[in-house]
Amino acid sequence: MFNIKKTLTIAAGVAGALAFGGAHASADTTTSTSDYVVQSGDTLNKISAKYNVSVSTIAAQNNISNVNWIVVGQHLSFATTGTSTTQASSATTDTTSTQASTSTTAAATDTTSTQASTSTTVATTSTTSTTSTTSSTNSDALNTLIARESGGNVNATNGQYYGLGQLSAQARAIYGGNSADYNDQLNAMKAYIAARYGTAENALAHSNATGWY
Repeated sequence: MFNIKKTLTIAAGVAGALAFGGAHASADTTTSTSDYVVQSGDTLNKISAKYNVSVSTIAAQNNISNVNWIVVGQHLSFATTGTSTTQASSATTDTTSTQASTSTTAAATDTTSTQASTSTTVATTSTTSTTSTTSSTNSDALNTLIARESGGNVNATNGQYYGLGQLSAQARAIYGGNSADYNDQLNAMKAYIAARYGTAENALAHSNATGWY
């Protein structure tokens, strides 16, 4: 005769065994902010592809009006998202121990990689040119003007206009910037902006409206 009670008991036992040896996974989405320093040869398209962030997102988060111009040494901050999967298992003690060992090894590897990356960054920073260091301290508006006027080239010329800020001969006679020294040209450009517009933001607004500043 078919025994219903016995069948239910067997089914419960099978379910318990599956629960004991089963595993589940949960996915966590995390958002982090990347601070990237523009290197020679970089474009927003290259940075976008590298970090899987759209060009428009980088431009919007860094107040970049012309996506075709970025300056060496310029800091770009943008949010990146990633998904990590956490696995939980109720398998045997041996399996748990193996997983713990693997996690510890992975953590040690990540720490080593981070330390190596930090060392490389420090070495790179110590050999970075004065041009890049100075540029990174400028305001976004000033960097945008430099990119628009000269692309960061201290030797850029357009008729009588010369250097980072493309100052005229008359302006250079007042504010300086006749040499090919980056800081000399930068200080001359700042002095010109301060005298004419007050702030780099005001100068950029005028440039956006008229095509010159």
